[in-house]
Amino acid sequence: MKGHIGVPVSESETDPMFAAEALDVNDRQNEPMKLDIGDGMTLTVTEVHPCFKSVPEVDSKNSSESIGSSQESNSEERAEWGGKMEFILTCVGYAVGLGNVWRFPYLCYRNGGGAFLIPYTLMLALVGLPLFYMELVLGQYASLGPIAIWKLSPLFKGLGYAMVIVSLLIGLYYNVVISHVLYYLFKSFTDVLPWESCDNSWNTNSCLPFDHHVTKSNISDSNSTVHIDPTAYKTPTEEYYRRNVLNQSESIDDFGTVEWHLVICLFVAWLVVGLVLLKGIQSLGKVVYFTAIFPYVMLTVLFVRGVTLPGASKGILYYLEPDFERLLDPRVWSDAATQIFYSLSACSGGLIAMSSYNKFNNNCYRDALIVCCINCGTSVFAGLVIFSVLGFIATEKNVDVASVVDDGPGLAFIVYPEALARMPVAPMWSVFFFIMMATLGFGSQFSIIECVFSSISDEFPILKTSRNNIIFRVVGCIVFFLLGLPMICRGGIWMLNLVDYSVGGFPLLVVGFMELLIITRIYGYSEFSDNINSMLGIRPNKYWEICWKWVSPFVVLVTLIMNIVFFKEPDLDNVTYPSWAVSLGWLIAMFPVTTIAVLALYYYCRNGGFMVLQESVKSLPTWGPADKTKGEYSLGKYDMTFAAGDVGYNPAFARLMGSNISTSTNSTDVTNIGASVRTVNRIPGNGSIGGSTYIFSSNRSREPSESKV
Repeated sequence: MKGHIGVPVSESETDPMFAAEALDVNDRQNEPMKLDIGDGMTLTVTEVHPCFKSVPEVDSKNSSESIGSSQESNSEERAEWGGKMEFILTCVGYAVGLGNVWRFPYLCYRNGGGAFLIPYTLMLALVGLPLFYMELVLGQYASLGPIAIWKLSPLFKGLGYAMVIVSLLIGLYYNVVISHVLYYLFKSFTDVLPWESCDNSWNTNSCLPFDHHVTKSNISDSNSTVHIDPTAYKTPTEEYYRRNVLNQSESIDDFGTVEWHLVICLFVAWLVVGLVLLKGIQSLGKVVYFTAIFPYVMLTVLFVRGVTLPGASKGILYYLEPDFERLLDPRVWSDAATQIFYSLSACSGGLIAMSSYNKFNNNCYRDALIVCCINCGTSVFAGLVIFSVLGFIATEKNVDVASVVDDGPGLAFIVYPEALARMPVAPMWSVFFFIMMATLGFGSQFSIIECVFSSISDEFPILKTSRNNIIFRVVGCIVFFLLGLPMICRGGIWMLNLVDYSVGGFPLLVVGFMELLIITRIYGYSEFSDNINSMLGIRPNKYWEICWKWVSPFVVLVTLIMNIVFFKEPDLDNVTYPSWAVSLGWLIAMFPVTTIAVLALYYYCRNGGFMVLQESVKSLPTWGPADKTKGEYSLGKYDMTFAAGDVGYNPAFARLMGSNISTSTNSTDVTNIGASVRTVNRIPGNGSIGGSTYIFSSNRSREPSESKV
């Protein structure tokens, strides 16, 4: 079998470990190899230690590298989407999710409304779209998942594992949010919505019904006037969410027990995910026709209702009118870049997994543009729906829009329900709205968990058999359900917010930066351009080249640095987390990042790097007395004396002789090796280096003599 032996080479003139960096050899059994080690000397090797053997040069389509696991068999036919629309709608459902409803409007609300749209649009053009297109190309070209895809650079296979870990962490808390949606949906099947009034067991004296009107100094209805601070009361929807749905504790230190009504909802959520993904993309591709289209129908209906409410223009104006002073805040730009990663679901492996089921010549360039535009347009449109209602509530309370509602993912569970409660036939609209929310959530959750399942199946092909695949997916959903239970305790919302804060930023930025660096600098932009040309028949233009090679990595790196420099400890309801929880957040954020370094180190050591390290810490052959005319050199287990005047002394050969040689009871003398070895004092060993036999010869004379060691 033909291969190459990689030889460590030092550029130092005094320590040339070997004369060549790579030697073409033949390692067939019992056939000797002659290696030129410099200074006219050759080394004849009859056997090569396995740690020096490189991977055979075989067809790349039929071989792969793996870290502790086997790769998928290319002989197995990979599933494909039933049509182009299935892939586009799946990507839309994957990218457009609950985050478009409760995360993007929340970031706009926190960052001064319309001012946030400027950096958001720029980050889409400079980072989001290039990364989205790159990941679609990777998956479609190789038809591999986010872990197996890194056979293009096996040292960085940990990057694929980091993507899957991020997807898993997002999937765990994402289904908890869906369980909240399901609870609201179940409670909507009633004559009167439970969050319409303050006459419930969970309400407090701070609850103010919707039909009360507020001035700056008083709250009044038709019968009375009470002087009160307008910010000191809560709406029925706020108390319903925090005191009934969550039964929220005062801090994460008071974690409490599980809320059983949410346990049931979380179980139902994972049951739906398991049933839909039981057959993989064959069933997923059909479900997305409903989960990707229906939400837009309901968003349109709610938008029409929202803009007809009193004060809606106040909220929309706050949303669209930019405050340019806010653009001077680096955090606004950092949030915009982070939201692009989160909104487009880039760098979490799902895009690679979904595109791997495409036909080889599918126009993924067109798909990238369509999905990105739809996703970002949906975010802006959902913001209009949210802020029209915010303006209405602000008018009712006679306060600014900025002070209408607390921060956090509960925005959608406070603002939207209040808007629904003010509509005619409120329960019907509530059912429609939360069905829409559920379909949005499940549309993303299906792709997130399918990414995890398919990636693990690619690594362990035994899981791809029909029976094993079903068992694997069922067991996986059960385990994920159990892992989500801490986030539905009384203090669970604190944990959910902490995981969301930790996973949604730093890990995605690190993965994105490394992905851009590896593809353009290590794998090579020219090679990547050739891959695109082989699929689409056209090479990427200068815009893509500049973004991939320079602009996108620079923007991601600057954003990453800004996230570290301007790091703000997580908080919820203006209450900061204790130090142990902040540390836990950093551990969550560093877990996927550390995986990249650990697996790279493992791969390096597993493929000979550890032996290079061992050799690097040994003393050099030139180590010894300053006066080379005296003294003896002790090289490993060899005891040789060299004369300084010998022109035949070869440090590379001496270095080789200093290798780890197995001991034996036999004693042998080596003589006449290029006339460079003057004396040999009882060399122990039988010439076995790592179980291999070596024969040394010199090319200095026409009739070289050989001595077996």
